[in-house]
Amino acid sequence: MTYLHGHRIGGIRRMVCVGICMIAAQMAAAQDISPAETLLFQTNHFQNIQEPVTLSYAYKKVGSVEPGFDDEVHVDVTKINPDSSVSTSMRFLSGSRKLEIPDVGNSQGNPALLGFLERDIVEMKRLTGGSTNYFRKRIRLALADAAQVRRIIFTYKGKQVEGQEVSVQPYLNDPLHERFKKYVNKSYVFVISNQISGGIYQIRTSSSGGGNGTMPKDKTVMEETLTLVKEGSGKR
Repeated sequence: MTYLHGHRIGGIRRMVCVGICMIAAQMAAAQDISPAETLLFQTNHFQNIQEPVTLSYAYKKVGSVEPGFDDEVHVDVTKINPDSSVSTSMRFLSGSRKLEIPDVGNSQGNPALLGFLERDIVEMKRLTGGSTNYFRKRIRLALADAAQVRRIIFTYKGKQVEGQEVSVQPYLNDPLHERFKKYVNKSYVFVISNQISGGIYQIRTSSSGGGNGTMPKDKTVMEETLTLVKEGSGKR
């Protein structure tokens, strides 16, 4: 992904850092918090962590438009604070794809969530020329007004775990769908559980054909997935 070289890396890193702050502020300022927003942005994802730990996630991109890749994301919980918040640092992808995410001294939300969303937003801007603020707003509004939440059971480390799944399609009724046809069918799925460290088990976003009339509706154009794979004893 050569577009990440040179000065463009710095620009993307700055956008990600600013975007993370904007999403967090917008969610915190909302008057009526939906169940989806509560699970994703108003819950202490680190509530069951009692000591420093490293959470390791597998990141996978597949699709028919651009080359895919496999990479890793690591969230380092370096300190447990008296108010149950934690200090975190994050290593988000590697090499030319690496994004520099700022450390947080009193986090309750898992930074992997906002890192994933902001990378996704930056990628949509790159592919369409659209505004990051517009994409960010569509996701925020959809989570507030149109998200589906259901209880699920998933398997982690060979054990059955209870959790909740949040799913949403931010661009399904997008007033600018003519401009962003490729994202009309784009969906986001978040798997959350207070039974696992870090609260976030998986995040997945995918786009299928049908929005632009050039591909079958069941043809996957792009899918990116972040999945918790293990917990270690502190930063590597």
